[in-house]
Amino acid sequence: MPIRIIVKKNTWFDSVSLMSISTKANKLEGVEQAFVAMATEMNKGVLQNLGLMTPELEAAKNGDLMIVIKGASDQANDATLQAIEALFTNKDKGTRHEARYATVASAKANIPESNLAVISVNGLYAAREARQALENNLNVMLFSDNVSIDDELALKQLAHEKGLLMMGPDCGTAIINGAALCFGNAVRRGNIGIIGASGTGSQELSVRIHEFGGGISQLIGTGGRDLSEKIGGIMMLDALKMLEDDNQTEVIVLVSKPPAPAVAHTVLERARACRKPVVVCFLGRNAPPADEQGLQFARATKEAALKAVLLTGIKQESLDLHPLNWPLIEEVRARLTPQQKYVRGLFCGGTLCDEAMFAALEKYSDVYSNIQPDPSKRLKDLNQSIAHTFLDFGDDDFTNGKPHPMIDPTNRISRLLQEARDPEVGVIVMDFVLGFGAHEDPVGVMIDAIKQAKAIAAREQRPLEILGYVLGTDLDTPSLQQQCQMLTDAGVIWASSSTNTGLLAREFVCKGEKA
Repeated sequence: MPIRIIVKKNTWFDSVSLMSISTKANKLEGVEQAFVAMATEMNKGVLQNLGLMTPELEAAKNGDLMIVIKGASDQANDATLQAIEALFTNKDKGTRHEARYATVASAKANIPESNLAVISVNGLYAAREARQALENNLNVMLFSDNVSIDDELALKQLAHEKGLLMMGPDCGTAIINGAALCFGNAVRRGNIGIIGASGTGSQELSVRIHEFGGGISQLIGTGGRDLSEKIGGIMMLDALKMLEDDNQTEVIVLVSKPPAPAVAHTVLERARACRKPVVVCFLGRNAPPADEQGLQFARATKEAALKAVLLTGIKQESLDLHPLNWPLIEEVRARLTPQQKYVRGLFCGGTLCDEAMFAALEKYSDVYSNIQPDPSKRLKDLNQSIAHTFLDFGDDDFTNGKPHPMIDPTNRISRLLQEARDPEVGVIVMDFVLGFGAHEDPVGVMIDAIKQAKAIAAREQRPLEILGYVLGTDLDTPSLQQQCQMLTDAGVIWASSSTNTGLLAREFVCKGEKA
């Protein structure tokens, strides 16, 4: 197939915009592969792996924009290029009322009342831009990943000294004074504040709180490494103080993937001293401590959201808690053959993957993942599943130079079809994330692949259960109800929460008694 290559010198666009444009370009008729990205070494490596590298692309500099199109014909490539140019033009028209500044410092000088910078640049430059923002007394949300942990520590120490937020790096979710930043859901305002060292974990909490009738005052992301031993929880501790002093916040919820033990101890000691009630959800296999005065513990996100809304005065008897559907579990167990004993989880959200994985670990020892805390159960080959396998497609392993799976489903589609061919697989689990920044139709874009996966199993005369979870609220676009109906119409079972997703998946392939 012919290839069209355009290199635009000294033309910079942020990675989020380029991810969106690449995704739309790859859906155009006659396109086998479209790649729109900055000419970083990381992105060149992706082109090398795709077999699309040329001397012209190799010579491009970090500040150059690369457009690479592989299509059915030269005419099709010309049409695709015009469509891509139109996407850039429409983006510019949509922001014509906004001023553009060459540096963070010049933006602050021209808009002195500004107090927050959202930074999404290549990881090589992200720390430099974040430091500029902090030095100009701006709170920072650093969406970029691939930032060294030493740089993260230095940035958070500077933010702490200046009394500023340093959310990130790799911080995908925040809601500040009602405004969702990067990935976020449409939730009502309220009096519950969330501090999250996990993006989709924070989203899940906000969505469940909304479903239970509560609302969000602030949602502060810290970045996934904040509770590591190296960082020491600097931002979670500072955010605790901020929410303690915030008049809108009456209840605080902390959520994280498994933290370093010493850091968890420090954070819990600070939470105990907080003047406001705190709910703690540190995901992991260990049973949480017993609740105590002013401090409550939850093993899973659904339980954490429930405890938070009850602390605001909402009555549990008024809520639909969606208990686990045991008749459905028995039906699925009866359909699966004895050979179909494994779950394969294909997730966009890291915390959603974690929650399902930890649910499985409560029953099974042969659980593998690219984010398994047990090094012996980390996948050595990401392209090959073992026993029960849970994959976080949003991890750096999969997003290095590629769009996040909440924007571009390409990686997940190919893996879904691969897993469908394994006769030992009984259940494939997938999440679909609605809201700001995510794909405009996360279920719809997967439906053809889901039908194809089921057809693969049917041709071999075996069932294949696909379990889906749509993370979203009744206020999100697209419609939560319509997305769930699309799953039902495609023969997919859908769960009501992240917690129930993990519990259903593990029970579907278990022939034993109730948990």
